Amino acid sequence: MSGLNASLGYFLAVGILAASVRTLLQKWPKFSFLLEFASSFMLVACWLEVQTIVEVGQWAGGLGPDVTLTMLFALLLTHGVICSNALGNPNLTLQKFLQLDTPTIPTLLAIAAQFAGAHLAILVALYYWSLELTDMHMIKNLMSRECSTSLLVSVHQGFFTETVCALVFHLIYLNLRHRSALIRVPLVAALLTFFGYTSAYINPSLSYGLTFHCPGFSFLQYAAVYWLGPFIGMILALLLYMGHIPRIFAKNLLYFQKTRFKVRKGDKAEKKNWFLTKSFIKEECFEPNLKGREGVCPPNRGW
Repeated sequence: MSGLNASLGYFLAVGILAASVRTLLQKWPKFSFLLEFASSFMLVACWLEVQTIVEVGQWAGGLGPDVTLTMLFALLLTHGVICSNALGNPNLTLQKFLQLDTPTIPTLLAIAAQFAGAHLAILVALYYWSLELTDMHMIKNLMSRECSTSLLVSVHQGFFTETVCALVFHLIYLNLRHRSALIRVPLVAALLTFFGYTSAYINPSLSYGLTFHCPGFSFLQYAAVYWLGPFIGMILALLLYMGHIPRIFAKNLLYFQKTRFKVRKGDKAEKKNWFLTKSFIKEECFEPNLKGREGVCPPNRGW
């Protein structure tokens, strides 16, 4: 239990730090991109500790898979509540950019802040493990230089898996984005828990913090799987959801756009009768009849 208590204290400290940054930045909206820094830092720092519990917690601290799944879901749920306005995912930031929701400069700043937050989380986690507060952290500190990669399949299989998982996630996220936070946050947390437990991160900054520093594959191979795969999945999801990518082209390639408002049949009949009456009155007023008499016209009504 001492290992679990130390981990809970670590989660609490990281969560308080992220919440403090969010509170401070409410007074300076120009620096809102720093919210992405805090969001990515919290996500990566806490997930690294969960990863430690998965790797060595079962035989060093007696913590089984049920504990790690519960902690991961609680972490993602807390992250969604604390960092509700910050995405913490470069692909979601790019998605908003492609939907014309954010301009170019804030998008670039947000992505840079997300990767900076992930890198700082690695340094903080390494320092925390070096303190060796429990047996679990002592073993993790010894293993930190020889960590095990999360990519347990070939590059092609990993790329396909990340693409499909990203496609499913972004389609669900696009359908939930306008729902209440009470519905959206738990569902997204549950979905990410399932994907995360299968090592499908669908988050470039998260994967950078968790597995890019581990041996087994080159940087380009990791980038192809964990950066390019989720990006392609996000693009496909956006095309399927909207039919086009607004930032690139406005024409809808997949769906026909229909007008929202429909004219009732009664309105159409009234309009047709009005035009027929108008044309008949014009004929009678301005064209003489066969006997040379002028037609009887109603008063001038602006025709």
